[in-house]
Amino acid sequence: MLSFDIRSLETKAVHVDGSLQPDDPIWEARDVRPSGPIRVTGRLSSTGEGRFYFTGKIAGRIELPCRLCLEEVDVEVDEDVHILLAEIGAEEADDPDVFLYDPNARMLDLRSAVRETWLLSVPGFVQCREDCKGLCATCGTNLNESTCNCAPIKTDSRWDALLKHRSKTH
Repeated sequence: MLSFDIRSLETKAVHVDGSLQPDDPIWEARDVRPSGPIRVTGRLSSTGEGRFYFTGKIAGRIELPCRLCLEEVDVEVDEDVHILLAEIGAEEADDPDVFLYDPNARMLDLRSAVRETWLLSVPGFVQCREDCKGLCATCGTNLNESTCNCAPIKTDSRWDALLKHRSKTH
């Protein structure tokens, strides 16, 4: 459960132990969704009138394509999170790190904050293994699985000085 009664939060902190499902309506069409539920654990407490603070952890898994060979890679995302929530119209409303909620709401919903934190925590790219050979630029063969008979691609001569420098450092 990721929704909490605001009135009870004003008097005592609560332990959060819930999950955000990949099919939850909070996700938008282009979001990088997890492959299973995101587990959310931590503590949610009041920090003054109309302000709440969540500190805890989000953990989940996602499948992303390897940036070199495009094979799916299962990635674990495990982040410590610190979230400040304030009423719309509060002095913190201009701060992009503060999540806003409706001052007339009875429930404080952490799902949008968890969603945004997840999207910022997911890696931009992954590699299936350190020595991934990728795909042949000519025929598309996965060079981790087999070889091809394509001629090596000649690099642009303008890169020669940089390639010489690179060979000296390796």
